Amino acid sequence: LKLQVSIGSASLLSLDSPALAVFMAPHCRAARGACLIVGVVVLLAYGGAGSFVSFAAQRGGGAAALEPPAAAVVSDLGRRAMLGLAAAAPVLGAQQAAQAMPFGNMGWKWTGFKPIRPIQFLAALADPQANSGTGTWGIWPLDPGPRGVMLRNYPDLKNRGGVAPANWKFDDSDWWLEEHGLIMEKPDFPMAAGRYVVTGAREVTTILTVGAPDASGQQSWSLGDGAKLLDVTHLPCRSARYTPGAGGACTPTQASQSNFPVTPGGPMPDVPGCNRQDYSVLFIIGVEG
Repeated sequence: LKLQVSIGSASLLSLDSPALAVFMAPHCRAARGACLIVGVVVLLAYGGAGSFVSFAAQRGGGAAALEPPAAAVVSDLGRRAMLGLAAAAPVLGAQQAAQAMPFGNMGWKWTGFKPIRPIQFLAALADPQANSGTGTWGIWPLDPGPRGVMLRNYPDLKNRGGVAPANWKFDDSDWWLEEHGLIMEKPDFPMAAGRYVVTGAREVTTILTVGAPDASGQQSWSLGDGAKLLDVTHLPCRSARYTPGAGGACTPTQASQSNFPVTPGGPMPDVPGCNRQDYSVLFIIGVEG
């Protein structure tokens, strides 16, 4: 599902399924006007009109110019984060929503922490029901969704030597998909040890403390306020890591677009010949310092 407004060959406004889903979410059905107002006001006030309006001429495809991902709403705050925060605002209330938003210091209560803009994204492999423990933690400094490549464009990606239009390199022995079936760049492992303000853009925003990695790359972690990892996971954002299985080829060619999009909070689909590992996705909105 995609809403697009065009004049001639120029695309003036393009919203993909995740954007439209904000206004169709259960908590928005009773107050869709409020959701729309919150989303538009936040984007205009803090991200500028360019945060959700895309002015671009339509171009032809081909191996030299891969088709961009369906996500056309690309702001400097990140498509996923902005949609999540806009959707969360009616649920959280003005004060909590302000605390969760990473722009400037409006409502910022986290003494000793600096807001991050653009916000960043965590890939966490740890017990979702735990408040602390050890796990594998990676970070995407930029929203990987808009930088992704559609499954049907994988042959063109190969023809480009595995280099995506966003200039990241595909690794056929370790590749990632997101909830719409876009091939993503890998997060950076391990993330730097430290203390961060994290949220799932739902009800909980708290402090994540991550330790230095051990020899195997595992890192100790803990959350403040008694929160569980699930509490600060952004459920609509799904991600999975695919690696070759025993004796079989494992490439995006074997993935089926019909298995996407993935239900929020649901498991990512298996791909024949691959081992699959799902990761939780969190938003980092602040860092100590």
